[in-house]
This record gives sequence, structure tokens and C-alpha cells, in this order.
Amino acid sequence: MGLKKLKFIVFGILLLSSCVDADKDTIEIWKNEIRETEAKFSKMAAEEGIHKAFLAYAAEDAVLMRQDSLIFGKKGLDHYFLRNTSKDVKVDLKWEPDFVDVAQSGDLGYTYGTYWLTVQDSTGHQTQREGVFHTVWKRQIDGTWRFVWD
Repeated sequence: MGLKKLKFIVFGILLLSSCVDADKDTIEIWKNEIRETEAKFSKMAAEEGIHKAFLAYAAEDAVLMRQDSLIFGKKGLDHYFLRNTSKDVKVDLKWEPDFVDVAQSGDLGYTYGTYWLTVQDSTGHQTQREGVFHTVWKRQIDGTWRFVWD
């Protein structure tokens, strides 16, 4: 084998191996974008309210599952939260992803983790609940991540 051919093969191997590393790096960047979006979403829910946060981070065609029922689209979410929010009840919702993954195409990702819900009624009685959430995220045309399933 000639030196020229050997250089070509080595160059090809280096090029291919650098592509694999770039793909892993890009996937990690996307995972971090989703993780940061999830953190901002949770923070907004705590500071500005669940209703406002869910509308801000939902894709137009988002779907929520609540009490074994599906709520479709941002208009459906808005209606659901208006119907199920009481001024006499204080609700605090926080969550944090334990796991984040993203498709190699970079258009879909998902998270799951723990949520903590505290509800205080008008008499001051508090109920606390902890559970598991699962969210599917879709990259939008502008590059932002919005949830399509929660």
C-alpha cells in the first residue's frame, strides 16, 4: 500500500471519528437546551402561576393528560386551567427532570422526573403530593423547545 493511499485512509478514519464526537456533542447540547427549558418552565410555574407557564411552554398542538382525559391544543389548555383554577386555593407545583434524552435528528426529546404539588385550601389545610411526570418536547421552527405531551 502506498503512502498516499495510507494518508487517505487515515484522514478518512479521523474525519469519521470526529463526526461521531460532534454528534455526541450536539446531542448533549440539545439535552442541555431541553433541561434548561424544563427548569425555566418549572420556575415560571412557581413564580407566575401554573396556567401562565403551561401556556407559555406549550406547542400549539400540545396535549395534556389529566385524570385520564386528554386536553388538546393551547386553547384547550387555557380553557382547562380557567375551569380548574380557584382563587380560594393556593397551588404550588415544582418539578425537576431526572432524565433527558433527544432524538439524533434533534427535533424531539423527552424528560421524566419527580414533581411536588402542594395545595392549600381557603381554611389553610395543606395537601402535598409527589409523583412522576413525563414530557415530550418538540423543537420549533425558531429553535425553541415546546412541549407536545405532558
